[in-house]
Amino acid sequence: MAAREPHYSAPAGARGTARPAPTDPQPADHGLVLSGARAVLPTGVVENARISVEGTRIAADAPENAQVIDLTGHWLLPGFVDIHNHGGGGASFSSGTAEEILTGVRTHRAHGTTTLVASTVTDDMDVLARQAGLLSELAEQGDVAGIHFEGPFISPCRKGAHSEALLRHPDPAEVRKLLDAARGHAKMVTLATELPGGIESVRLLAEHGVIAAVGHTDATYEQTVAAIDAGATVATHLYNAMPQIGHRAPGPITALLEDERVTVELINDGTHLHPAALQLAFHHAGPDRVAFITDAMDAAGSGDGRFLLGPLEVDVTDGVARLVDGGAIAGSTLTLDRALRRAVTVDRLPVEHAVAALSANPARLLGLYDRVGSLEPGKDADLLVLDADFTLKGVMRQGTWVVAPELA
Repeated sequence: MAAREPHYSAPAGARGTARPAPTDPQPADHGLVLSGARAVLPTGVVENARISVEGTRIAADAPENAQVIDLTGHWLLPGFVDIHNHGGGGASFSSGTAEEILTGVRTHRAHGTTTLVASTVTDDMDVLARQAGLLSELAEQGDVAGIHFEGPFISPCRKGAHSEALLRHPDPAEVRKLLDAARGHAKMVTLATELPGGIESVRLLAEHGVIAAVGHTDATYEQTVAAIDAGATVATHLYNAMPQIGHRAPGPITALLEDERVTVELINDGTHLHPAALQLAFHHAGPDRVAFITDAMDAAGSGDGRFLLGPLEVDVTDGVARLVDGGAIAGSTLTLDRALRRAVTVDRLPVEHAVAALSANPARLLGLYDRVGSLEPGKDADLLVLDADFTLKGVMRQGTWVVAPELA
């Protein structure tokens, strides 16, 4: 069955935009009890659940004088965690000012992403270092969960929507320059690990506790195995921007799917992946090793038109972003609430598997599962309210309603 698009009240010209967050977010003064919903907990789906919130955290017991909200007929999920996101709301994380970046963060929060890693695209090294300094300030403030560098250490054969003129080999000294610029907030670096310096850079990243992700790569199966053995633990948007599976040349996809040390990113927007490819990934990697991502660019939540992705022009038509020059897919306009709805209504994934791919799995990958990624006492009160058709109705982040639910 075809998934219906969410029906929020949206500004004119916006496509798939959630009801904007209130100017003054709405904290619960005396605590909350959310009762009656079908909640997705680490143990599975629980009917008629009761989740208590006190201050910024999920509480084990109902706070005294708590407000009770009846969520009968609704779903209650943990907030989404996006580890690969380039922007939204007309704002780019690669080139925006602090306020512009916050506009992008708020756009995705209104769609359920309560934890977000800001991704950059290929640019001059000095530009990337300067932007990393700005993003690190926002990470210190708690607005973003860290930085993901996608490029410039990628293959010109699989460059996708990256400027070929700015690509370079992954020299460990240059990789270290970006880590230093990020001041401890670099979470992930995507590399073509078969390039000169690739394996050494993977080892450098692993030593510094930064995720080495295999992506935009022309590697063979054997080269990918070597990268995983050196410490690579993520497949950047599996299937896209890498050689496809061959019966004599299984390529990187096979190596990434078969190794239990690797988490595979999937862009579930109906454009980047055929449903059968998604099912293949879940079957071989299992539900604990898949992370749904947006790979969103600044057009997410902004409608069709012409945009920039790094230095490259992008046209967005019917929600699909493609380079003006050459027509390659250029990221996405996806939001994670749409990824969830598609996963359960089109791909027919079990709800708990889809939620794990959107919350628990990426939270574990980032080392944040003690704080976010599931509905458990003591964790941040990051939670989502959806109706029976998986349309997003409410978003809470750290105990404050970003989008207050309007319940029938």
